[in-house]
Amino acid sequence: MPQRTFSIVKPDAVRNGHTGAILAEIDKAGFRIAAIKKQSISKREAEGFYAVHKERPFFDDLCAFMASGPLVLMVLEKDNAIADLRKLMGATNPTNAEEGTIRKKFAASIQENAIHGSDAEDTAAFEIGYWFAGYELI
Repeated sequence: MPQRTFSIVKPDAVRNGHTGAILAEIDKAGFRIAAIKKQSISKREAEGFYAVHKERPFFDDLCAFMASGPLVLMVLEKDNAIADLRKLMGATNPTNAEEGTIRKKFAASIQENAIHGSDAEDTAAFEIGYWFAGYELI
């Protein structure tokens, strides 16, 4: 069975009109979209999602940014999905991201870095469950 991971096209990329191009990169890399929706989230929802970072200095700014506009939430599937998506996304800081990665192409800064992807199986399970009910997963 293919592995599932969770991803977000962040508000900066949606605002800058990069959603279609990012989805095309994901598709080209062989991922299957098991669920997708575009929505705006509240700062409180962002705080719950990023609770693991609550003590970090960037927490408030990150949550405010994620609530600043619509985003695209996705559940993606393929063999080795978590590691493959992280490689496709590139380094968190787009300056350090490899050529051809989503962040190298579409990100402006460490915070406005276009895309989020789960970093481990337990994280993916939490993140998918946070945003999607079981009946939404195809």
